[in-house]
Amino acid sequence: MYNSKPVLDIHGHVSAPMHGTTALGLMLAANTDLGFDPRQSLPALGLTEQSWEQSVKAHIHDLDIRSIDAQLIGPRPFLMLGWMNQHVLEGWTRFVNNAIAKQVEMAPDRFVGACQLPQNAHDGDLSGSVAELDRCVNELGFKGVYLSPDPTGDRKSPGMDTAYWYPIYERCQHYGIPIVVHGSNCMDPRIKSIPHNYQIGFVWEQYLATQLFSHGDVFDRFPDLKVVICHCGGALDRWIKSDHHLSQRDTTGNLYFDTNAPDLNFLEAAIKQRTPKQLCFGTEAPGSGRAVRPETGRPGDDLVPVISSFDFLSEADKHMIFHENPAHVCPGLGELGGCAHGSATSGDQKSLDDPFAFGK
Repeated sequence: MYNSKPVLDIHGHVSAPMHGTTALGLMLAANTDLGFDPRQSLPALGLTEQSWEQSVKAHIHDLDIRSIDAQLIGPRPFLMLGWMNQHVLEGWTRFVNNAIAKQVEMAPDRFVGACQLPQNAHDGDLSGSVAELDRCVNELGFKGVYLSPDPTGDRKSPGMDTAYWYPIYERCQHYGIPIVVHGSNCMDPRIKSIPHNYQIGFVWEQYLATQLFSHGDVFDRFPDLKVVICHCGGALDRWIKSDHHLSQRDTTGNLYFDTNAPDLNFLEAAIKQRTPKQLCFGTEAPGSGRAVRPETGRPGDDLVPVISSFDFLSEADKHMIFHENPAHVCPGLGELGGCAHGSATSGDQKSLDDPFAFGK
């Protein structure tokens, strides 16, 4: 909570036990959709009711100590693996979405689901992903969808302003659900020496998506579409607002950005540049931002006290970021914002003990 208003987090990821990577490894090795369903007990894969309870409890604990009341959870982007053979990708996508549904079912007052799609960058368009989106909305009750701008990681995917994406844009507008744009894998061999180098791909792909949505006509064609670009849009603009390098379109009713930037200087600049009316609170906790701030002893993704301390923001601005914008962009998330849950305590830094936590 922040000043009696629920804090809604637009950027979170599923916490399936070990992220289901045992199932993934077997599917990749066999080059086969093995039909695993994480909603069932699969002890050989580390998926039991007890392991689920532990992972979801730890996730909720992380939300509680960060004063987060509800969170939109989707796939872990570094495990979306859009470069897989299509038949394996489709099986893995169903596995991930069923895992998200399982976590939401276990804590329906804290989580809302957003789906992964079996994006095929080599098809003529994304029509082949519509059936899984329909299943996730109509059968699993999901309220959002994740899209990777470059699922194969080779920078050969169509730009997000092109007709390739229209089938999903049309469907999301029809359902009234937001698109969360998040980079996934990056296969660029030049960055192999950088640890967790997919993060570098996130910066480029999310900033490029920001520019394409701004300069293109997507929002003319789909005027009710809501898009959230993660990590404050990937990068910031270096031009003044009137420069011709920047689009002069007004995208304030369609294009939003989350606050997932633990560096205080970057976050402050992003809020000032994007403006509060286009910012939605987002942390991806538990994820890659958990490094401890030396000056506070708190996790870097503990952003409620950070944003609440910014004196350049009015109280109305802070309420807009913490609650109003996320609830507007994702009405399904706003429906969970009716009551307070856990509250942060200064000495409590326990977090999900997860060897894949860096993987967002």
